[in-house]
Parts: sequence; structure tokens; C-alpha cells
Amino acid sequence: MKHIFIINPAAGKYDRTEEYKKKIESVCGAKGLAYEILLSAGPGDCTRLAHEAAESGEAVRIYACGGDGTLNEVVNGIVGYENVSVTHFPGGSGNDTIKVFSETAPFSDLERLLDAEETRFDLIRCNGIYSIDILSIGFDAKVGTDVARFKRLPLVTGKGAYILSILSNMLHGLSEHYTVTLDGETVDAEQTMICVCNGRWYGGSFNPVPEAEPDDGLLDVLMVKKVSLLQAAGVIGYYQKGKYANYPELIRHVQCKSLRVQCEKENVVNIDGEAIHTKDAAIELVPKAVRFFYPKGLQYHFKKACVSE
Repeated sequence: MKHIFIINPAAGKYDRTEEYKKKIESVCGAKGLAYEILLSAGPGDCTRLAHEAAESGEAVRIYACGGDGTLNEVVNGIVGYENVSVTHFPGGSGNDTIKVFSETAPFSDLERLLDAEETRFDLIRCNGIYSIDILSIGFDAKVGTDVARFKRLPLVTGKGAYILSILSNMLHGLSEHYTVTLDGETVDAEQTMICVCNGRWYGGSFNPVPEAEPDDGLLDVLMVKKVSLLQAAGVIGYYQKGKYANYPELIRHVQCKSLRVQCEKENVVNIDGEAIHTKDAAIELVPKAVRFFYPKGLQYHFKKACVSE
């Protein structure tokens, strides 16, 4: 089996390429493993590199070295290939996808990542693009898209960047008109945001559906109705902490396998931190679509895992 490390130099606050190389060469070299280090040259390149590795037909483990966007790109390159499994060797600002596990620190320990166990995770597919974690549309997607530029500011954490982006986007309006179709029902109304969860965390500290499971064959959808500026802080606070049940008149939780979101003008869809723009988002769950490996001994099911920030 070959170990392929795909490094994204643009992930996080600074380029960790040399740091990654030193760890990889030290650990894998000492073990005499067959490994390769590949560097992304720009947006989308991690997908290309992962796809080329998958097409070799060789048994491969791919390590996404970067943030959630890096992992997203790698996953999009390997869907449909049974010879490949993937994990996250984190170096981003949030590293939210792996927060479904009882601990996140072991993912930074290459010795433990090499001694891994494997599972299968569902994926979300939106207009042909895959998400392993969370997809959002509306105010929240606009916020998520703008987070990257705030993360580049000195002394700004992942959580701080998200808060700054929220405040900035509040000035441009909180809601839009959407037609949402799910399980035969149509909701035609103003919505503040629509969140579709396979994982549990995003935006550095947002945990909208704490009980979402990445392998249960269901999407957890939150639809937040139109809110006023005065209501926004309270609603977003409950939403952030996964206490949607405390606001049933404004936040609706639905489980389904597919949905469609249509809008009158092109909107941003935030897919694991990556943005696409569309007027018509066809969203569906793809069960057990990716092989994911992780350090032995960790738990990821909600009732067993002690989720860490």
C-alpha cells in the first residue's frame, strides 16, 4: 500500500509545507514505507492530484494536509474509487470535519494516523460537487465565504473571523426568498439561512446539529426563517450551540435524503468552506461514499464521542 500526502501550501495562516515534509520524511522514512509527497499549485489542484492517484488502481491512502477545504478537494477527487481511503492531516484554521471524533489532536500525530482503523462516511452531493461535512446557503453561506479574508488578519482566530464576517454581512441584509423542496413538501418563503449537515462542526465554533451522524444515511437540515436585526444575535447564538430546539418558531430541523433549493438570483453555496454560485441547488445524500481512516481508539458516533472544539 502506498501513502500519498497532498499538501496545500495556502491552507491556514501560513505555509506549513516544510513542517509537513519534515514530519512525513522522519516517520515514514524510519518505517520504510512507500510514500509520496505532492504539493498543490492552486485551487482545485488537490482534486486533480487525488484523482490521478486514485486512477493508478493501486491501493492508496491519501492524507489531506491542510484545512477543511483541502480535505474537500481531495474527497472530490476520489469519489467512486474503491482502491483509495482518505484522512485529514490537519493544518488549517478550523479543521472542523474531524471534530466529529472524540479527539482531534491524534490526527496531528502521524505515528497514530499510520496505525489507523477505517470506516465509511456518507457524502453530500450538490450539483455534482461533494461535501463530507456541512453545506449552507443564504446568510450563513455568505458569512462562510467571507471568513477566509478575515482569517488572514493578525491575531484573528477561526472563531473571531466568523464573528467578524457575521457582523459585516448583517449590513447587507439577513434574508432572501427561497423555494425549498424536501420529501414532497415545498416551503416557499423568506429564509435567513439553510444548513445541510453530514458532519457537526464548521466555521471554527459552530455546531448546529450536535447529533448529526456522518454515516446514518440521512441529511440533517436546519431552515432558519426570516429574522429581524434584533432577533439575529439570539437566533444565531442558539444555532451556533446546536440549541435549535429552543427556537422552534424560527428554526426548523428536518431529516431527509434529498432537497432542492431554488432562488430568484444567483446565491453562494458554501461547501466545506468552498464556494459555488447557483440559482438552483440539487442536494442529495450519497451513502457510504468514501472510505475514511482515523487513529485507532477514537469514537465518532454522537452518543460515544466527546466532541472537542
